[in-house]
Amino acid sequence: MGNPRINPVILLSPVEDGYVAYNPALDNLHQLNPGAALLAELCDGSRSLEELRALAAPLMPDGKADEIDKWVEEGLKAGLLVTEGDGAAREFSAAELFALTKRLRTAGKVQTAYLCGKRTVELKPDDWDAWYDVGEIAQCVGKREEALVAYQKYFDHHPEDGEIEHLLIALRDAAPPPRASDRAIQHIYKAFAASYESIMCDALKYTGPERLRDALNAVLGDRKGLEVLDMGCGSGLAGVVAREWAANLTGIDLSPEMIELARARGIYDALEVAEITAWLQGGRSRFDLIVSMDCLIYFGDLTPILRAAAGRLKPGGFFIMSTERGTRHPFHLTDTGRYNHHPDHLREAAAAAGLKVARLEESFLRMEYGDEVMGLFAVLAGPL
Repeated sequence: MGNPRINPVILLSPVEDGYVAYNPALDNLHQLNPGAALLAELCDGSRSLEELRALAAPLMPDGKADEIDKWVEEGLKAGLLVTEGDGAAREFSAAELFALTKRLRTAGKVQTAYLCGKRTVELKPDDWDAWYDVGEIAQCVGKREEALVAYQKYFDHHPEDGEIEHLLIALRDAAPPPRASDRAIQHIYKAFAASYESIMCDALKYTGPERLRDALNAVLGDRKGLEVLDMGCGSGLAGVVAREWAANLTGIDLSPEMIELARARGIYDALEVAEITAWLQGGRSRFDLIVSMDCLIYFGDLTPILRAAAGRLKPGGFFIMSTERGTRHPFHLTDTGRYNHHPDHLREAAAAAGLKVARLEESFLRMEYGDEVMGLFAVLAGPL
């Protein structure tokens, strides 16, 4: 038998208790314990099986030296190892790995997508789109520092990308801005609009509309014929619910692409592309009800936006909102680029705006990277 070596197609990555090894040709993922990881490092093609035994045997537990031969044999069968002249020993090109990264990510195989993405940029370090993918996938698998490095490399060559500019603030643990910039929001939803509802409703199990209906039934009941503002209306998921209580429904959003999705529903009496704080402060019309679902996640301090909203409520009106529930007071810019808010901050901001907290619930909002995100769902009452 020739000298065994790691198959060049194999992608290795260290983990806490050894290595993971992925064979993209066979779509096989191997978990290597510390002993197997040592053997993998020694199998570089320069050593015979006898030499491997001599080097590794003293490091093996008593009575386990024979595991070396067994591991090499099984490694060859599994395609993890090859010997000289083995036709299977072909490394994937950067282009092949980049395409495979995307397919694996689409299939939800983030660990193997991460390994392919890392190898892509090793082979082609000037592929800035691949660096973007590595940043995104590194976040998914909890490798924050690698995400920062990858996104920074991408951003250095795409400084126009407002979304990544915003994410880098969070990943650097820098002081957060008062809210996400206009260009960050517009960049996010320009790309997100086409798949927004399928991702939010199907993949992420977004519950905002259901929670909104619960709140409206609780505080309004059969009261209908209202002037309603859907603030940050997006594609109109909240608007569909609010329409039942509305005589007139207005939708405002910063993303032109999302406004067009809302327009296609045919449920709004008026739609406008605008930044919501400036729109609220610059108008005079009043509303019986303002709803803002999954919009204030792009604001830090909620006081200015709640004050602006309070100024547009009719006497006895309600402002119903959601945000992500945070544990840091008053708020925190997360690595997703969204802000979460401590319940006490919401109460403080409402009081500063002259609004009374009529209802505040904590409940499941959506999924994120396989984890549940808890939301704050609030009904704020304006003065009579």
